[in-house]
Amino acid sequence: MKQQIWIAAVCVLMIGCGQASQPAARTERAPRPEFSGMWSDPPATAVDDFCFMTCSDEGIARLNALLDDPANDSRPYQEISREAVRYQREEYIRPRLTPAVAKTFPLDPADDPGFLRCEPWGFARQIFAPHQMEIRQSDERIEIRYAEWDGRRTIYMDDRRPSGQPASAMGFSVGRYEGDALVIETSGVAANLAGIFPAWFNHGDQLRAVERYARTAGRNRLEMTVTIEDPQSLRQPLHFRKAWVWAPDEQIFAYTNCERPTEFKKAGNLP
Repeated sequence: MKQQIWIAAVCVLMIGCGQASQPAARTERAPRPEFSGMWSDPPATAVDDFCFMTCSDEGIARLNALLDDPANDSRPYQEISREAVRYQREEYIRPRLTPAVAKTFPLDPADDPGFLRCEPWGFARQIFAPHQMEIRQSDERIEIRYAEWDGRRTIYMDDRRPSGQPASAMGFSVGRYEGDALVIETSGVAANLAGIFPAWFNHGDQLRAVERYARTAGRNRLEMTVTIEDPQSLRQPLHFRKAWVWAPDEQIFAYTNCERPTEFKKAGNLP
């Protein structure tokens, strides 16, 4: 009897040890959404032309209302688009600016530091730059290169945060994936210009932005929405959007052709 009990105990111990020695189940990480490659100007639709650099939902709604109105059937598209641009500038952007910034809005294009002194664009304009945008993606970081000014930025994917580093033109960006979307948070941006070309305004060094990128239309279209906040220039956040199309055959060349103007005339108030 004692022998049977001893044998049973050994069997239980062996079974327990066998179970304990089994490796823990591996957690499968979801596949990383892919954004790498070259992207460029959006398709030539009415809305995409209106949003060529960037636009707002309010501006799009105004454009569509004008296009759907039979009274506008004989009007050229560019005339209708300009009316929607004015509405977007005056009825969407201006009311969200602080009083001090609104007084100088929109800034004269001739006051653009890029025009006057060949200074590359800062973050709040570069993310809306036209033409090519190249994305290079790894597990630790994402590198984005823009055709305009040959601008470059790094998005860190390891949840690091800036610590005591000075503000810079492109700021400090951290990213994460939410399903098939890429979400980027940017802070530490030096005071510069923001807004929709050419309706720019001065922003302060407290600007923060959240960009969201997703591929649509058979994955050949890249759409971005961005929310911008800045207590020094905005009373309310601004929400913009932009789109690119897949353009694997295009390339970016170094930006070397900027020349400072020797004389110029200011444009004055925008129509």
